[in-house]
Amino acid sequence: MVLNKRKRSIAKKRNLVTYTNPDSIISEQYRTIRTNIRFLNGDKKNNTLLITSPGKWEGKSTTAANIAISMAQQKEKILLIDGNLRDPGIHHIFKTSNATGLTDVLTGKVNFEEAVCPSNIGSLDLLTSGAIPFNPAELLGSHMMSLLLKKVNSLYDLVLIDSTSLLEVTDTKIIANLCDGVVLVVRQNKTDLESAFESKKVLEYAKAQIVGVILNEKN
Repeated sequence: MVLNKRKRSIAKKRNLVTYTNPDSIISEQYRTIRTNIRFLNGDKKNNTLLITSPGKWEGKSTTAANIAISMAQQKEKILLIDGNLRDPGIHHIFKTSNATGLTDVLTGKVNFEEAVCPSNIGSLDLLTSGAIPFNPAELLGSHMMSLLLKKVNSLYDLVLIDSTSLLEVTDTKIIANLCDGVVLVVRQNKTDLESAFESKKVLEYAKAQIVGVILNEKN
């Protein structure tokens, strides 16, 4: 799956190009990715997909957000979870509150229904990260996380999780093992070949299934 994206200097709102400019070429490419994911999943329902990248600044959060919107625009019920408990970004992209989120659910402060919020874009719901904890890896690998994913799988057609960069910390390896598949985002002239191959090995070691690779091309 190949995705051509504009330069970083464009207006910030263009991060959600599938919403702000649905007729654009970029939006059509996201729809292609959406279709490819559906073909990969076949008739299987309630899938949980992890969106990650080898390193930072490769476009994984923006990619996760736009795939989620593209799917929600097709009347599918989608949940986008910010699983990056170290440097979360989904609340910035959607310009929403991060006062309550995933960490609060995992620590038992609130239940899922209290933490989830509508994106007001189609049938897309958001579960932001919540406060940055001192023990992100432990929270993501907890029994509460497994219970949460089991719960949301029964409520949504597809669950997408934006995570930390794969090669920097252990968090993503932990979540990958809990998901049905992983989509790896790499950027042209940013991601080196060695990092891409190392990411593949790490995911295989974590017994995670790589269902696709998205290449962000700089124009």
